[in-house]
Amino acid sequence: MAEYAESIGTPEQLRDPDYTPPLATAVPLGIQHVLAMFVSNVTPAIIVAGAAGFGFGSNSPAFPNLIYMIQMSMLFAGVATLFQTIGFGPVGARLPIVQGTSFAFIPIMIPIVAGKGVEAMAPLMGGVLIGGMFHACLAPFIGKIRFALPPLVTGLVVTMIGLALVKVGIQYAAGGVPAIGTPEYGSLQNWSVALIVIVVTLAVKFFTRGILSVAAVLVGLIAGYIVAYFLGMVSFNNVANAAVFALPDPFHFGFEFSLAAVIGFCLMAFISAIETVGDVSGITKGGAGREATTEEIRGATFADGLGSAIAGVFGALPNTSFSQNVGLIAMTGVMSRHVVTIGAVFLIVAGLIPKIGAIVSTIPIEVLGGGVIVMFGMVVAAGISMLADVDWDRRSMVIFAISISIGLGLQLEPGALQHLPGTAKVLLTSGLLPAAFLAIILNLILPMPLPGEATEEISGGMAGHRNDPA
Repeated sequence: MAEYAESIGTPEQLRDPDYTPPLATAVPLGIQHVLAMFVSNVTPAIIVAGAAGFGFGSNSPAFPNLIYMIQMSMLFAGVATLFQTIGFGPVGARLPIVQGTSFAFIPIMIPIVAGKGVEAMAPLMGGVLIGGMFHACLAPFIGKIRFALPPLVTGLVVTMIGLALVKVGIQYAAGGVPAIGTPEYGSLQNWSVALIVIVVTLAVKFFTRGILSVAAVLVGLIAGYIVAYFLGMVSFNNVANAAVFALPDPFHFGFEFSLAAVIGFCLMAFISAIETVGDVSGITKGGAGREATTEEIRGATFADGLGSAIAGVFGALPNTSFSQNVGLIAMTGVMSRHVVTIGAVFLIVAGLIPKIGAIVSTIPIEVLGGGVIVMFGMVVAAGISMLADVDWDRRSMVIFAISISIGLGLQLEPGALQHLPGTAKVLLTSGLLPAAFLAIILNLILPMPLPGEATEEISGGMAGHRNDPA
């Protein structure tokens, strides 16, 4: 990849965000960015619609709304990406940042919409809109709140996001929520298709290079889709009924104010903002060999929030920077923001063609299950990787232990909060918010150990748990 990069520009040009490679190279590089994020971008809409009850396998008359949400996921990922790459005024980092629908908000969204049908989308979109505006307001202060979110907190939050989602992956692989309680749920055929996706994804990821390796999950889904087609699990009825072209519909789901949704989205905005700061820093370090400037971080946060707020107006979910594309920039060595702009244009065009969303909706849920098992497992792994940077003294271990015990426990046993009012119940049973809140507060109020104490605690703990063969 590095040799390929050198063939399309000098090292100085490749590190320059304003450099435009030859069009014959820029277009494939832009499409490569889209392929790397496509599956992750549309998956949150599928999960939220499924939780609400009008997704895959539901036979709901509201199912076309899922196709619309997939369409809007593509369209407003492209729009938000343009905010970052082109920018206007204080909005945008003017860097090759790819925006996409955020996984981080899913644990917040599921309790809000669970089993409530398409009617639950109005308060959800209210939360997306207000949360996005709040997110944008964080831009001038983002540097001042980073101290409250060290690797211990951010690693815990990312790990909790993954743990909240792994159950969804298993349910999808077994046949989806509507199939629970039927003989088809967990059938050998369902699991066979899901496992094919996992095996092909792993094979492509570790035994190929270049674009194939980057788009391994997409290749795995295609392989599973082909197998599912020959097993008679694919239906194209929705594709025939979908329009060739359609503009986004403002307030498609309506707009309602829900205190639980607003609080949840605003609190998660802090986490999402810090994630974007990390991605901006990763892009400038990996692509240009320098630190991100204050203006770039502020502009990226503005674009993050504004992109999410506008997405909420049209029935899409919150956007954030996509970390897999940060790695892609480091791999290709091409820092050009104009390459990512080309990818954004492809996303926008795809978002204006409902037939593309309809084709995505033909993917059997078992096939998608194989893909999301890999993706959600990688979210957990990313969180654990962040936690590897933590100094594991007794203070850190106590903060982590209490936060994950209460957060994960409330998520697994929501009935323990049956006597709380509805808003508090929704926020706390997400698991993610109580875990993040406890970690942040405990990290701020618990005293730091003295250097000698920290060393003694760690060495003493290791000695007490040594596996001595004698």
